[in-house]
Amino acid sequence: MKQLSRYAALLAMAFLLLGGSVPAMAQILVQCPGDLNGDSIPDPFLLLPNGKPSNKPNPEYDPGVKCMHLSAGDGYISMADGRSMYMFGFGDVTGIPEDRVMEEGMMSAAFPAPTIVLDEGDRFYLNLTNVGMMMRPDLFDPHTVHWHGFPQASSVFDGVPDASISINMGATLTYFYHVVEPGTYMYHCHVEATEHMQMGMLGNLYVRPAQNRLPAGQDLNGFIHQAGYTYAYNDGDGSTYYDVEYPIQIGSFDSAFHDASESVNPLPFALMRDDYPMLNGRGYPDTIVPGSLTPPMENMGRVSQPVSSLIEASQGQKILLRVSNLNVTRFYTLASLGIPMKVVGYNARLLRGPSPDGITPGKDLYYTTHSVTLGGGEALDVILDTADVDPGTYFLYTTNLNYLSNDDDPFGGMMTEIRIQ
Repeated sequence: MKQLSRYAALLAMAFLLLGGSVPAMAQILVQCPGDLNGDSIPDPFLLLPNGKPSNKPNPEYDPGVKCMHLSAGDGYISMADGRSMYMFGFGDVTGIPEDRVMEEGMMSAAFPAPTIVLDEGDRFYLNLTNVGMMMRPDLFDPHTVHWHGFPQASSVFDGVPDASISINMGATLTYFYHVVEPGTYMYHCHVEATEHMQMGMLGNLYVRPAQNRLPAGQDLNGFIHQAGYTYAYNDGDGSTYYDVEYPIQIGSFDSAFHDASESVNPLPFALMRDDYPMLNGRGYPDTIVPGSLTPPMENMGRVSQPVSSLIEASQGQKILLRVSNLNVTRFYTLASLGIPMKVVGYNARLLRGPSPDGITPGKDLYYTTHSVTLGGGEALDVILDTADVDPGTYFLYTTNLNYLSNDDDPFGGMMTEIRIQ
């Protein structure tokens, strides 16, 4: 019955997506200052009648405004042992016209959710449209975006159902954030949080500091900033400088819970036991596949695992790992043998004591280790300095050794490679 149900729904989806004879009835209205055609992308120039840009500047365009449009619904991902897994998730429908968002957003759930990258000072408009559950049309779950750890100016945009707005199926809400704090965050749906987070509504989110935009030659207490230099935080001394950065989201799925969610069975909350540990939504060896994974057949060709976990750098470079954990079942430890890990930030805050005079940087609280342990909702900024590291392949892996597996496949799971050239 489960297979019949799956393929009946797929046929219905094919009819909707390919036949195009059933119009989307939902009214989508995105908010994005400077956007002239409803695709959630600000337009720097006015548009011609044919929709193409003219040479006349758009007076409403503001380079400090960034916009994005997410869909919330369901879909499938491929596990490293070849199994397809049903999930809930967010998809990226930025650039899609409003009248096509419902059909393009269905079955577009990705794991992890689309990565959000912002700069300190941005004014960010995040549109969220609930496109419903294609494979579970009996469900009418609302959804939200909760920017975990961000200092909200108003609880209405916090995404916690008790104090803010949840978005029902067919509706759209625009969240607004004035991005004032750099660091590594994460986001997730906060409605029925244990269920929706276990099902995959989790994403990477980080904010780059204003220090990146200083003029070349600026003296940072002895460290001279140059154009193109990047830092994890506004450290004032260049101590969080890095050359390349990688978001690494720790996560894991309980296949029994996901199967129950697909097949209309009671959900085994009390028995939740994850058996597919992953980094950025993949188990090893899929973690080292560059680019997107081939989507499972059930997704009708829509990419659902776009984020690789392969870490690459040249000898001498500094690598910033933006590590986050939104798992709902357990703590995980990640280790990097052969390359020391310098922890410079925790929960989107620089690890530093108070300044003695308001100008001089405070005492560094950085520490060096070979492993870090994170519970659900925690984030760390870790710098790997490869100056004294020989070229070769190293591993970033969990020391919870029973999670170096993909269910019954005994080799894989929460592991990726660090390749130094």
